[in-house]
Amino acid sequence: VQLQASGGGLVQAGGSLRLSCTASGSIFGINAMGWYRQAPGKQRELVAAITSTGGTYVDSVKGRFTISRDNYKNTVSLQMDSLKLEDTAVYFCAAGGSMYAVSTSPPYWGQGTLVTVSS
Repeated sequence: VQLQASGGGLVQAGGSLRLSCTASGSIFGINAMGWYRQAPGKQRELVAAITSTGGTYVDSVKGRFTISRDNYKNTVSLQMDSLKLEDTAVYFCAAGGSMYAVSTSPPYWGQGTLVTVSS
């Protein structure tokens, strides 16, 4: 399974960005996809994840970020609104067979995409 992420960039605080990640290869069995982020000097954290039954978010992004999935295009997107300085991080797409897998130890990772929020 290969994951190709895109959509990072520089945005002012309060602005919006949309990240996308497309899965290819042996995607049969990929039932959950998600986004992690890693800020400088911090551990990587799960931002949001989604399965066919719903999504989950870290508390710090609830109400501001929305994760969605297009099963026909094998794509997961993260709409990020009302961005804050503390959202600055490298964002990674992840995929696995279950929400538990994606939330704990995803078997598949995409390359990171940098999101920089400026004041």
